Amino acid sequence: MRFQWKKAIVLSIAVTGLSKISIAQEKPINIVQTSVPFLTISPDARSGGMANTGIANTPDAFSTFWNNAKIPFSTSNGQIGLTYTPWLSDITSDVYLLTLAGYYKPDESSAISGGVRYFNLGSIPLSLDGGDHAIDNGTANPKEFSLEAGYSRKLSDKFGVGATFRYIHSNLGSGVIDGTEYKAGNAYAFDLSGYYNGLDETGQGLTAGITLSNLGTKISYSSDADSKMFLPANFGIGGAYHAVLDDDNKLTFGLDVDHLMVPKLDTAQGLVDYYSTGVASGWGKSFNNNAYAFSLGAEYGYDDMFFLRAGYHAETKSEGDMKYFTAGVGIKYNVLKFDFAYLAPSGSGVNRNPLSNTLRFSLTFDLGSQNN
Repeated sequence: MRFQWKKAIVLSIAVTGLSKISIAQEKPINIVQTSVPFLTISPDARSGGMANTGIANTPDAFSTFWNNAKIPFSTSNGQIGLTYTPWLSDITSDVYLLTLAGYYKPDESSAISGGVRYFNLGSIPLSLDGGDHAIDNGTANPKEFSLEAGYSRKLSDKFGVGATFRYIHSNLGSGVIDGTEYKAGNAYAFDLSGYYNGLDETGQGLTAGITLSNLGTKISYSSDADSKMFLPANFGIGGAYHAVLDDDNKLTFGLDVDHLMVPKLDTAQGLVDYYSTGVASGWGKSFNNNAYAFSLGAEYGYDDMFFLRAGYHAETKSEGDMKYFTAGVGIKYNVLKFDFAYLAPSGSGVNRNPLSNTLRFSLTFDLGSQNN
């Protein structure tokens, strides 16, 4: 008899979408495979309500996840934010993503930032392999998290750059199966970003950003050194136009385009070739994988206290082929800001977003403006 850790790993993969494999359908979708996809989940309700636009939006507590190059342009000395995101809420209540993030500006031109993402995959029943009769043997609690720290700086009144270092830990199960030892995986990655701030003194104008995120090592879940998975490295560009209608009313329209920098698995060559591809070589090969995502979002703000948001997100088939609408609300009271985001149900099977019909919540605390 042996522990059914393999079952735990397989169920964890099914819950998180860890290995986005082809689905046997009339029209199969060969989705690009990555590890730790929790790093691609929108980490805050503001951007979530705008269909995952975050590269060029005005800076906030969660900018360290999106583009920390924009943080030095914030009018606040610092912010701290917390977000709770239920995952697969239609079928379970114990799978969720928690994010904690913030930044501090020691001076007008620079900022330090940090964040934590914790993904709890719930409880998975385990059993002993007893031949025709399985024996219950408790539960497993797979979980993943990332820790990150960043630094950003203005190069001029219009341009800024930033860098973030990230540690990633993924524990989906452990044990020995058919001579292979399964264990938790660890990886390291970094982000590089740039930001253009074209806003005038009233807050009107164009902002833009560019990001390279999750550039780093591969991650392995077993003693087999040749079976390491790629991180979800991403190249993103974004732009936003901010319109000031009058002293109280503002509109923002944002567009993000993301490209997954991971090579597509060639089913003819098999996993051996995929695993043997180096990280840098994989980035180069990714530009023919056709894995792109497009996010279009809008935000209306009244008196910098009340906000309405909406957005539309679409992906190519290699990215996941999901298409959905989002909506959101934000309320600011003194130094506290409450944001809510909702993702409308859409798609089915592999095309259905795990956040469908889900309400997520962010709380942000402002440390005060530079004029205080």
